[in-house]
Amino acid sequence: MVSILNSQIIFVTFAKHNRYIMLTLDDSREVVNKAISNLKFKSQPKELYNPIRYILSMGGKRLRPCMVIMACNLFRDDVEEAIRPAVGIEIFHNFTLLHDDIMDNSILRRNKPTVHTKWDRNIAILSGDVMSILSSSYIISCRKEIVLDLLRVFNQTALEVCEGQQFDMNFETQFQVDEREYLKMIECKTAVLFAASLKIGSIIGGASGSDADNMYLFGKNLGMAFQLQDDLLDVYGDPEVFGKRIGEDIEANKKTYLLVKTLELAREKRRNEIIRLLNDGKIPRKEKIHAMVQIYDAINIRKITQEKVDFYFKEAGESLERVRVNDSRKEELKKMADKLNRRER
Repeated sequence: MVSILNSQIIFVTFAKHNRYIMLTLDDSREVVNKAISNLKFKSQPKELYNPIRYILSMGGKRLRPCMVIMACNLFRDDVEEAIRPAVGIEIFHNFTLLHDDIMDNSILRRNKPTVHTKWDRNIAILSGDVMSILSSSYIISCRKEIVLDLLRVFNQTALEVCEGQQFDMNFETQFQVDEREYLKMIECKTAVLFAASLKIGSIIGGASGSDADNMYLFGKNLGMAFQLQDDLLDVYGDPEVFGKRIGEDIEANKKTYLLVKTLELAREKRRNEIIRLLNDGKIPRKEKIHAMVQIYDAINIRKITQEKVDFYFKEAGESLERVRVNDSRKEELKKMADKLNRRER
């Protein structure tokens, strides 16, 4: 059904002063983009396969497949075996985005029409189903002795991602969401796929069970920090850098960490004002966002959220430190984590 043509990417590892050159995040992204560009799908039915080509062509950060490759590279020098599973992870991630867009009635994805907008809902659903099937077939494209381990990680993760999406949908009609519930939702919806990407790469690389588990924790904590950053950037990001309008979550009454925590901390007068802002659909967009940001500033929610982000990045770093490989081999993963920590988009 699908093949990667010309995917024999040769990785030459240079030893110099007993140190190996490790793949950077940019190196890994180049490998992933090349592999995705070489994907060949069946020509018919075109309504089934063209939407898959379309969503994969949109690009994106490619963080999750890069994590597969970089985690493999942490434990061994040849990462060729990790390329197809990395592509599988990216296909799965885009499948979840495709179905999220349908459920959210989103019109745009990365400033382009969403699949269900460009085609229709039924085509989008079916193409998404195919992507889900393809992702697992790519993930198990490894030596047979590790296939079951990879499938256990992937299947559990796929289940949790669905749970996270349902939690998020529940929150749309659930006014009272506490911090614990919110953190569980983003763990399932976002963090576990970061975690699985790193654990899958580690297993392919030959990591011990404890090292693979610590890589999972490294990824989970990175994912938690990543989503909390998204919540923060929607309110306090630079719109020129962030790449989309500031305040979209506020406009949509989306349950974010900032809103959940503010409702927890606010006294009655401010809580009542928040309820008014959430329920009065006649309030102009700019006025609503301005009023909500004023409440956030009064509660000092930016500092509170940033402290939570910092906590998860610290936990991620400690998990990586427990992985039993030479520190020099961890440098590129540390740089990746630092880059995510300083991101503005």
